[in-house]
Amino acid sequence: MSSIPQDLLYTTDHEYVKKTADASVVLVGITDYAQGELGDIVYLEMPAAGKKFGHHEVFGTIEAVKAVSELFTPLAGEIVEVNKKLDGEPALVNTDPYGDGWMVKMQVDPKALSGLLDAAAYAKHIGQ
Repeated sequence: MSSIPQDLLYTTDHEYVKKTADASVVLVGITDYAQGELGDIVYLEMPAAGKKFGHHEVFGTIEAVKAVSELFTPLAGEIVEVNKKLDGEPALVNTDPYGDGWMVKMQVDPKALSGLLDAAAYAKHIGQ
């Protein structure tokens, strides 16, 4: 059974959004369910800080032993930081998806968060 923290928000594409102390900045990564489905993560292609994206645009790719998948922005916004730890340790996405395995920080409109799934809705989406 996948871990679904109650304090995060989710997309149907299996990305999570974690609020930070700054209401307009969020952490984005993939869920425990997604990393489990992908298997061992071996490489990530991430955007540069300063790049802007619309809602549900491809912001990068994630390569696992068995598949390559696109990563989608959960909200429109600007990338303000990329998790550099993942360059040398992509497996952090497997071992700590909600902690050190976060992928990007985005500056977003906080009002847009209301369009995301809460933990209960995401659990239902993945059949838990």
